[in-house]
Amino acid sequence: MRIRLPSVLALSAVAALSLGVLACTEREQDQTAAGADAAGDNAEVAASEAGQELQEGAAAAGEVLESGAMKAAQAVEEGAGNLADRLEENQAEAAAEGRPGATPPSE
Repeated sequence: MRIRLPSVLALSAVAALSLGVLACTEREQDQTAAGADAAGDNAEVAASEAGQELQEGAAAAGEVLESGAMKAAQAVEEGAGNLADRLEENQAEAAAEGRPGATPPSE
């Protein structure tokens, strides 16, 4: 649920001002003020809930990114290990054949 804080606050302010203009007696003005306070409280709660949802969404996105990074790092590590093994096999084969520049694998 996407709630825009400025639009909620603006709507609350417009509603409070509209009611305030229509209120004539002190009692009506007090009721209007109480309504405006309640609208402000509702806007605050909505903003808090929206912030919490954003925080939870960001945390979930961070976990997904972390998982993907771990998988990528494991794939790179595995690929590097495979290449090292192939290089070592090629060096051993070249050394066994006596090719110049080949170094025997350390045992």
